[in-house]
This record gives sequence, C-alpha cells and structure tokens, in this order.
Amino acid sequence: MRFALGIEYCGTAFRGWQSQAGGGTVQDVLEAALSAIASEPITTLCAGRTDARVHASHQVVHFDTRVDRPLTAWVRGVNAHLPDGVAVRWAQAVPEEFHARFSARGRRYRYLLLNRPQRPGLWQGRVGWFHLPLNLDAMRQGASRLLGEHDFSAFRAAECQAKSPVKTLWKADVRRAGDLFVFDFEASAFLHHMVRNLVGSLVYIGKGAQPANWMDELLAAKDRKLAAPTFSPDGLYFGGPIYEPHWGLPQPGDDFLNGALS
Repeated sequence: MRFALGIEYCGTAFRGWQSQAGGGTVQDVLEAALSAIASEPITTLCAGRTDARVHASHQVVHFDTRVDRPLTAWVRGVNAHLPDGVAVRWAQAVPEEFHARFSARGRRYRYLLLNRPQRPGLWQGRVGWFHLPLNLDAMRQGASRLLGEHDFSAFRAAECQAKSPVKTLWKADVRRAGDLFVFDFEASAFLHHMVRNLVGSLVYIGKGAQPANWMDELLAAKDRKLAAPTFSPDGLYFGGPIYEPHWGLPQPGDDFLNGALS
C-alpha cells in the first residue's frame, strides 16, 4: 500500500530534509516515527528537498508499507513520535503510480523578510532580515520581469544538479505586511538556491543599488557571479507541490502564513 502525508516543519533545528550521516534531518525523524507505527522500516520520498534552516508549510511525502493502519495512526500516532517542530497534517491512501516528486506539476515557495533597523528577536530563525528601507514598488517591478520561461542560470547554485536551468515562473509577487515583506514564487520547478538568489537580487533593487531592469540583464547574462549574494535560509518556506486534481490530495494552503501576517 502507498500513502501520502502532508507535513509541516520549522527547519531551524534541522540539517535540512534529506537523510545524511550523523542524522539531524527532517527525513530522519519522520522515518523513525513512521517505522515505530508500522513496526517495520519505512522509507519516504518527498516533493521538494529543503536545505538546513529552511521551513515547510506543506511538504508532501509518500511511502510504501505492508501493514494496514487507520489514517489516524499515520497522523496522530506519528505525531506522538515526532520531535517539536515537525507535524503531520494529513494522511491519505494513494495509487501506486503516485509519486510525491514526479507527480507534481509545480511548486510554491514563500520568503518572509523582516525590514527594520533591529534584528529579529521573536521571529529569529523564521524570517530573513534587512536593516535598510526597501522600495516595494521597485521590487514588484523587478519581480514582474521574472515571469515566463527563462534560463535562470544567474540564480543557480554551483552545486545544482538540475538537468536544465530553463524553468517557467508562473508567479513572482511581493507584498508588505507591516515590517514584513512577503515574496511568493510559483513555478514548474526551481533550481538549487533559486528563490534565495532571486530574493537577494530583489533586495538590491529595493534598496536602490540596481534598477528594476537589472533583472533583464541578469537573465540575459546567465552568469551567477553578476547577481546578488544568496540570501539567508531563515525566511524561506516550501509552500508545497501542486498536483493535478485527479489525485484528490489537499492543495498547498496559506492558512498558517496568512494567519501569522494578519
């Protein structure tokens, strides 16, 4: 039997999603909790790997098991074995052809940036921070130039393993909620560090170091060295994969982040 889970986690205390030597990852603690409920080893595959200190409001994983458990066991039971900062939101049986990663037609990310002279206290580890005033309209103009299909090599980490740097960005929005700037991105797929690199360059535009059309120059140049430095992972949230309706899975929602910003 194959099951899909929707999980959320605060990445501050973890070394990222993917299991690695020495443990300390979200995948490690989730698989240990699932294995405790299943009484057999469980291996998971996720919709989108996240780096150290990066969060997820709607990560989706799938796993196979030979045991029959009620869906409540895969939610409340697993949550009882998980550490603080990780929680299963929902569980659902899925066909064997479903794949958390390859069945997704797109993905969403959100970046929260605290913009004030003082560093974060209450929001430490959950937001990025920039101390100088930022121009919202300029950043919106810069973001609008990213829409469509482009070669995003200028925003690609050197260690990125994607076969192609060409991606289609459907959404690139910037809005403000008090001292927080909220960056929303939605695309067919993302390159390694792509969102953090986009945010870094938009901040350069927002602080007046570059004009909005600098984004056009970066896209055309396809040179990572010309763009802004990679921004902090603290404010990055994986908002979840987007699946076709026939899978019948809950879609990524804004309930938590919108509530936090209201």
